[in-house]
This record gives sequence, C-alpha cells and structure tokens, in this order.
Amino acid sequence: VLLLFIASASVAETLQIADFSAASLEGWETKKFTSSTSYQLSKVEEKQVLLAESQNSASALVRKVHIDIEKYPFLNWTWRIENRLVTENEKNKSGDDYAVRLYVVIDGGIFIWKTKAVNYVWANQSSKGEVWENAFAGKNAMMIALRNRQDKLSTWYIEKRNVYEDLKRLFGTEFHFIDAIAIMTDTDNSHGQAKAYYGDIYFSKE
Repeated sequence: VLLLFIASASVAETLQIADFSAASLEGWETKKFTSSTSYQLSKVEEKQVLLAESQNSASALVRKVHIDIEKYPFLNWTWRIENRLVTENEKNKSGDDYAVRLYVVIDGGIFIWKTKAVNYVWANQSSKGEVWENAFAGKNAMMIALRNRQDKLSTWYIEKRNVYEDLKRLFGTEFHFIDAIAIMTDTDNSHGQAKAYYGDIYFSKE
C-alpha cells in the first residue's frame, strides 16, 4: 500500500519513515536478492533500534512512501557498524557490498529504465563525499560515501541529507517526490559478514 503523507504536509514538521524506537516495523517489506540478511528489532544501550546481520547475503527492507521533497527535503537517520567489510574496489561488482546503506528511490513504474535511486553508504575504500555509479545499475543508481574506514566502529553517527538537492545534482533534473526508502546490509559479493544497527528515519522541513 502506498502511503500518502501529502495531506498532512501543512501541519507536520517531520514525517516518520522508520519508528524503530517504538518497536515498530509497520510498512516495511523484504526484498530478497540472494539469501536473506536478518533484520530484527533489538536494544542497544537501552535504545530500541534495528539490528542487521548479514552472512554472504543480500536482502533489503523497503518502505513505499510518497514524499514531497520540496516541502520535506531533509532525510535524517542514525546508524552504526560493528565490523568493517573486506572488499575490493567498490566501483566493481565484486566490491558492491556495504555494512549499511540507505536508498532513496524514484519509481519509474512500467518504465524500469526511468527508476532512479541514490544510495547513501558507509564505504570501505572510497573517500567521504565521493560519488560513483552503481556497479550493477549504472547511472540510474548513484552512490554517495558518507562514512568510510576512518570512522569508528560501535559508534552512532547522525546523518542528515538534503535529498532534493542531491537528486538534482546527481541526475541533472528536479524531482518533486520520492516513492520509497530502503535500507540494506549486504555481503553477497564479497562473501563476508556484517553486523550493523539502524536508528529511526524521518524527513524534515529543515
């Protein structure tokens, strides 16, 4: 079911996408690529979050949401990783694994080639702020390294991105709405393992 948040846009300052702190996975669906990554609610330091554990696996949690990113341009979330992946070049298919990643998706409908995605990732080899085309999807899925091997393990990091501006910069056009958010911890290409946590996710006006 596509959840429409447009009607409440005039009153809400934030739009909650993931409410893990309230022990809720409502609205999230699994998309499996190979064997499944385990996603389950867990407590860390007395805080309710989402635990992701991957062993040579790749599956995502997806939530279909129709968000007006002109009114709510900022995507906010927290994440942490417990171990680093041993990967090759992340720009190659064999290195396209991440301990944590968060997707913003614009659905092309029946025109699959029109589907666009931005992947915010915790990289290994890439520099912070580096941008590249996804090894499998090409220019339709752009990668942005927000964290890398220089960042600490077992440490929460707060992220905030202007999705409206990122999409415009990466694809050269203005998008007014996004259609889905996805999170994924995957290790299928490097045949490794990863343990990570995701906190709440929400859009905000500022």
